[in-house]
Amino acid sequence: MYLLGEQSAYADTLTSRLQTIPLQLVSGLQPCGPAIDVEQSQHLENDLPQDQLFIIDSGVINGVIDERTLFYLQEGDLIGLQQGLDLPGGHYSCEEPVRLIPYQRSAVLKHIAAENERQELFLFYLLGQSTLFTKAIARLSPPDVRPPTGFKSFAAGEVLIQQGDTAEHVFIILEGHAEAWFNGEKVGDIAKNEIFGVMAAFTKERRSATVIASEHSSVMVIPQDQFLDLMQSNPHIAHCLIENMAHRIELLNKEIVRMRCQIKTDTAYDADKSLT
Repeated sequence: MYLLGEQSAYADTLTSRLQTIPLQLVSGLQPCGPAIDVEQSQHLENDLPQDQLFIIDSGVINGVIDERTLFYLQEGDLIGLQQGLDLPGGHYSCEEPVRLIPYQRSAVLKHIAAENERQELFLFYLLGQSTLFTKAIARLSPPDVRPPTGFKSFAAGEVLIQQGDTAEHVFIILEGHAEAWFNGEKVGDIAKNEIFGVMAAFTKERRSATVIASEHSSVMVIPQDQFLDLMQSNPHIAHCLIENMAHRIELLNKEIVRMRCQIKTDTAYDADKSLT
């Protein structure tokens, strides 16, 4: 089973591990008939015998829940375990040809039960599939991007973030402009649509700088844990964050170059002055 969209490293590792298990479960067991070729199907489970399990030999099968494709199955995956359970709201479909290798359901279960190692492997497979299936179901409910603290307005000169404070939220400027200050020195500008206050969300450390509105600003305030969930479920948020951080690194590099040039100029001036 492969989930649609960006996945965590854990989910990718689990998926790769599960992909190898079905063939191990039926190792030593003969198929109960010739391969079944399906050209297209909107409800594949209705076109297959209820007393059989199938390993996908080739092709891709979509997992559809409430008319949304949330995951897909491909070569090596096992289907048919849920046959006869009448699970609501879900079905399989395929838009391209698929070849399935059939095994008698009862024979597979007896084959698994005959050996402790296969039983443990089957248990791991069921638990792993349940974990991925739960993640797929969770995507049916879009994340609520409106945090409990909602949207806030800040007047010019008002502090949004105080250096040294505990970090609890991430911010997005919807309208306006702000400035970042470190130990009384201005270190950056924060423009419309920029995300800030993120580093503390990752490091769990206190705020490293103070952010002050330079003009009237409207800001979205998002709790840290909710923002991290958004990062995982919405790649666009992650992309915007990477762009923002890249822009700030570029500005920081320019500032470092400017300061180095200033230091060289000051050093040269002091040297000339000492000679005279």
